[in-house]
Amino acid sequence: MHLSCLALLVVGWSPVAVGVCAAMYVARMFGITGFYHRYFSHRAFRVGRPVQFAGAVLGASAAQRGPLWWAAHHRRHHRYTERPGDPHSPVLDGLLSSHLFWIFAAANHDTDLAAVEDLAVFPELRFIDRFHHLVPAVTIGAMFALGYGLGHAWPGLHTSGPQMLVWGFSVSTVLVYHATFSINSLAHRFGSRRYETKDASRNNAGLALLTMGEGWHNNHHRFPGAARQGFAPWELDATWLMLRALARLGLVRDLRPVPAPVLAVARAGRSGPPTS
Repeated sequence: MHLSCLALLVVGWSPVAVGVCAAMYVARMFGITGFYHRYFSHRAFRVGRPVQFAGAVLGASAAQRGPLWWAAHHRRHHRYTERPGDPHSPVLDGLLSSHLFWIFAAANHDTDLAAVEDLAVFPELRFIDRFHHLVPAVTIGAMFALGYGLGHAWPGLHTSGPQMLVWGFSVSTVLVYHATFSINSLAHRFGSRRYETKDASRNNAGLALLTMGEGWHNNHHRFPGAARQGFAPWELDATWLMLRALARLGLVRDLRPVPAPVLAVARAGRSGPPTS
């Protein structure tokens, strides 16, 4: 994926290609944050089966493997945070391992179905998980077709199939990769600690902006089951705002709230001791 981004030197750029790259970043980041993380991993809200399937497809289009694999490893992270068994701890394994290399470890290759028994009962989710390359492959084809179609119909846009493929898939995928992975690595090393959790999680406003709210990571580790991660009014959580919009449309329901005592600490502006 990283090497494919070098094709930018050949295909060039256009405003429409960069715009599609940004749109694909936002859409697929929400697939990861809203569905892979908050829904499949933590069951922070409820949806009907068609929306569950659509969320799984959207998350899978980000090429971070299937929903069962993702949720199983994330649940293991919360069960063993910063202890042996945590698949990606910068405290134990270092930043590079927790950021990326943990994915390639043999111990993390398979999906632990015992950890996601509630999700494994759905055959469509097992299908997406088993054939996790399928949705990204369809996304690749769609990006190429979009660029080809736009370039043919409106030559003034100065785009093409290869250009849209590189910007709309390769570049946006790599950006989603590193933004997502930074929560595993950087959000356990850099930022502030409001809650004295039994881990090294930090709140990081910059990462929250890049990941649509996931950077409020100390908040998340204080109460992982909440549908929101920006607990204070000034903590922007774009994923939470999108989930609320979907709730108004009737597509999601029962958004799990933050317990009042936990929320009161954040809204009072209290925090833990300074971090180094």
